Amino acid sequence: MKHFDYIFTGSGLAALLTVYKMAQSGKYNDKSILLLDESPKKSNDRTWCFWEKENSIWNSIVSKKWDYALFANENFNRKLDLQPYQYYKIQGLDFYNFVFEWLSKQKNITFFTEKVTDINELENHVFVATENNSFTCNQVFNSIYNKTTVVQQTKFPVLQQHFIGWSIQSTEAVFNPEQATFMDFSVAQKGNTRFMYVLPVSKNEALIEYTLFSADLLKQEEYEIEIENYIQKLGIQNFEITEKEQGSIPMTCYPFWQKNSKRVLNIGTAGGWTKASTGYTFKNADKKSSQLIAFLQQETDLRKFHLKNRFWFYDLLLLDILHRQNELGSRIFSSMFKNGNPALIFKFLDEETSLFEDIKVILKCPKMLFIKALLKSGRYFRFV
Repeated sequence: MKHFDYIFTGSGLAALLTVYKMAQSGKYNDKSILLLDESPKKSNDRTWCFWEKENSIWNSIVSKKWDYALFANENFNRKLDLQPYQYYKIQGLDFYNFVFEWLSKQKNITFFTEKVTDINELENHVFVATENNSFTCNQVFNSIYNKTTVVQQTKFPVLQQHFIGWSIQSTEAVFNPEQATFMDFSVAQKGNTRFMYVLPVSKNEALIEYTLFSADLLKQEEYEIEIENYIQKLGIQNFEITEKEQGSIPMTCYPFWQKNSKRVLNIGTAGGWTKASTGYTFKNADKKSSQLIAFLQQETDLRKFHLKNRFWFYDLLLLDILHRQNELGSRIFSSMFKNGNPALIFKFLDEETSLFEDIKVILKCPKMLFIKALLKSGRYFRFV
């Protein structure tokens, strides 16, 4: 049975970010690392977006960037000047190819396309089994998300950011390639938080996603009917679908860190690395992976990695409101973006604001909704 220093069970975004930075740092060249995933990561299975002030280390694989974004609802639309930020787009396959090309040159890193079936922590090591093999290691970083555990608990609200997107080419030149549509709430809300998200790459090409923040998923045809209606609303009569994508991202403040142990750390979605209030993953995972690598230089007890901050509480208040009154999403986000400073909002969502700046953003939101949520929030703290 082969032994490794580190095993990553699941090789999604969080695992690949972490292993790539381990290799880049040069501090883990004497450590044996194994990545296990049932997917070979050979398909363009997702799109990641994030905002950044300066050129990212991922700049070489950014397929498109925007200086402006549109926010809209049924009553107004606003063109957002994102400076000093830009909005970046990375295709999943470009990311996988970039990371695996680098990792393939590292003699201490191994990747197996195998499904993990068991993780068992023992006194001095961790046992990991796949359908075909068994391994031991000093520490496990697990990114296999157990949806059942989170959805079936009733202590913390759980929503899903769920969507279907079409990449289309149209005969009509209707898109502004310099402006992404961040949220367009002008679509019928139907008792939920529903919006369109558009990433144009030229006047004739764009990714159009129908997105919901709600507890329950829809039937596939419901998403696609709304996309077709929106395309017609844009004035497009003739188009071709070049690619489709769909996803469901958990939005919750469930205390994932309570599942960590001395030798097993949950990362990525399984570790709560997704930004709970927005579903954004790439930037959060990028930050967390860097923090993890620094932590490993100082500590061996993985239970000490977690650090809960005030932004966890802010996210909890929003999710509590949307869990009880899901139709209020448009009102809340519209109040933030109608007159708010876009750069300050993005800084707030990146959890980089001061307390004074937090207050400036929060005061743009409907006050009574959050005061009521604040008064009820004490019930959560006995669980964390």
